[in-house]
Amino acid sequence: MRKLIFLAVLMALAVAAHAASDMPGADADALWKHLTETDYRSWGSWPDHQGMQPGKAPHGPFHIVYVNNVGLVKGHPKPVGSMVVKENFSPDKKLTAITVMYKAPGYNPVAGDWFWVKYTPEGAVEKAGMPKGCIACRSARADMDYIMVSDY
Repeated sequence: MRKLIFLAVLMALAVAAHAASDMPGADADALWKHLTETDYRSWGSWPDHQGMQPGKAPHGPFHIVYVNNVGLVKGHPKPVGSMVVKENFSPDKKLTAITVMYKAPGYNPVAGDWFWVKYTPEGAVEKAGMPKGCIACRSARADMDYIMVSDY
């Protein structure tokens, strides 16, 4: 029985290591490549925040949030590898920016290890890393792992 448990643990560690190796580092260009190759629009949403929602500055009056399977787990903090993609829209519902929170291991321990990026709709990087504005705004929800739009 001990051997079976040991083998199961080893298998789980191997699967986790393989999954982690497929993840980009805290690099905006690598992250964009990952997002487009995996088609983030096919990801899920938190049960309490689905579809187009009203928003506010600095993200615009409307947004849609997509979350990868890693981040869809209930509770906080979210696991390493969680990705939250917010498409930001104008009043006439034109896509104006794509903002991303990516939980990169050891990247930013002061702010939950989140790596933030703001892209143009075409994927050009406007801001990346630890933008003071992102961290300052979200620090009010540090107990919810800096996630503003969901309590899931």
